[in-house]
Amino acid sequence: MAENPETVLEIDLDALAHNYAVLRSRIRPETRLLGVVKAFAYGSEAKAIARKLEALGADYLAVAYTSEGVFLRKAGIRLPILVLHPQPDGMAEIIETCLEPSLYSPRIFQEFLKTAQALKQKGYPVHLKFNTGLNRLGFRAHDLDWIGSQLRATDALEVRSLFSHLAASDDLDEREFTLGQLKAFEAIVKNWEYPFESRPFNHLLNTSGVFNYPGAQWDMVRTGIGLYGYSNDPETDSLLKPVSRLRTRISQIHKIKAGEWVGYNKGYQSEGLRVTATLPIGHADGIGRQYGQGKGRVYIQGKPAPIIGNVCMDMTMVDISDIACKEGDEVVFFGDGISAEGLASRANTISYELLTGISQRVPRIISGT
Repeated sequence: MAENPETVLEIDLDALAHNYAVLRSRIRPETRLLGVVKAFAYGSEAKAIARKLEALGADYLAVAYTSEGVFLRKAGIRLPILVLHPQPDGMAEIIETCLEPSLYSPRIFQEFLKTAQALKQKGYPVHLKFNTGLNRLGFRAHDLDWIGSQLRATDALEVRSLFSHLAASDDLDEREFTLGQLKAFEAIVKNWEYPFESRPFNHLLNTSGVFNYPGAQWDMVRTGIGLYGYSNDPETDSLLKPVSRLRTRISQIHKIKAGEWVGYNKGYQSEGLRVTATLPIGHADGIGRQYGQGKGRVYIQGKPAPIIGNVCMDMTMVDISDIACKEGDEVVFFGDGISAEGLASRANTISYELLTGISQRVPRIISGT
């Protein structure tokens, strides 16, 4: 890697520590906190983020897929890791690397049980996911009897937790719907008959749930986007610090005459004399074509520069007609007070998509302790 790459995603671990402290302050001292580090830790850097969360005192980590958990184990992470969406082809690897799967359907339950029995496991920790309204993954409440019968017939598994996921905890206009989910989960917990001595712990809240429904903490909360500095609510965002900063530099400056075109497919036509800057970043780096045509903007010398024409695979053009700058000057997409949510919303998407979409070819630079 070049010592000073033109395009880079900077990861601030001190900002992560700040966000962790804010989230911890919103839950009871005895409530566990799970940090979600799937998708390269929301597009940042999974090893560095996981190590920092481990040092900060997080109780659990979560990933989407087995390969992500295996990656963290190979990096030396020892915290319990919940695999949220395990697939049949990775069941043995889960056990070999001491990951903890979410079992969310009869098929996945039986696949993992078969693997655990074949590997002569006893009391292997698993988590049961229940569907309370998101209708994405999860057992239904009426599956409780079937689950109980399966567990009573084996000693290969031990249920570590019961959990569900909220669909609209960030939208207070959907409070009635969310309260319905809370009630449904409470009923599942109440009707659970555990066939062994220990009692599983329970968890339901995500980042927005922590702020909007603190009374439903149960035994653990799961936080993803909040750790990275966003919350889906401007007031709460003001309490958090973005962990990632995406910046690049101006490669070349052009003076465009009236009537001239810029970019592929004649994506932009100048109505008068304009000055444009070409940046070494494009949709292969995670800045999709939806940010073109004036929808997205970057910041140069603290001033906004709209993206013009169509974003290319490796390059993006911006209008700098009103900005005094030169080739080599820094360009910021988000970070330093520039919200990823703001950039994303102008392209009719969300910060999650923008953050997790930053390509792995963009070098990551870690700062903080």
